[in-house]
Amino acid sequence: MMPDNLDQVRARALCLFDEAAVEAALDRMAAGISARLSNSNPLILCVMSGGLIITGHLATRLHFPLQMDYIHATRYQNTTRGKELHWKAMPALPLAGRVVLVVDDILDEGVTLRRILDWCHEQQASEVYSAVLVDKQHDRKHSALKADFTGLEVDDHYLFGYGMDYKGYLRNCPGIFAVHPDDLSP
Repeated sequence: MMPDNLDQVRARALCLFDEAAVEAALDRMAAGISARLSNSNPLILCVMSGGLIITGHLATRLHFPLQMDYIHATRYQNTTRGKELHWKAMPALPLAGRVVLVVDDILDEGVTLRRILDWCHEQQASEVYSAVLVDKQHDRKHSALKADFTGLEVDDHYLFGYGMDYKGYLRNCPGIFAVHPDDLSP
């Protein structure tokens, strides 16, 4: 069910990075990924649903052989508060012996990304890397996890756009926006 206040949320949100700034960050990420992984025939593993847009934008910038698959794990389930990790779908391609790049929209507390990276290692991937468009800066991280490739750093805001959502909506906004604090009901 669509939130009643969606138009208000969009109108009151603060644009932190416009489309041009996000595209420039994706260019930098792709250059770093290409420099490190272009000769490794990597498996790009999209974290659904937030990583869908980022993975698509990155893939068109990676001009070397690669395969793509996805994993679906979520803590938010269309709310604004994280809960227990819920595994919805696993990759179809085997990870054993592969170089894997896990791509997600945001590194917030690090719970989801840490569990996915650990799972990739358990599947005997030869190397596992991570790429996130946004690394949120705060002291609530569950570990010292840092992504191997990061596009942008932001202060502690609830974000939407470029894959990040507000209650399952606004992932498709062309920029990165901070939700007004008054609009953060669970």
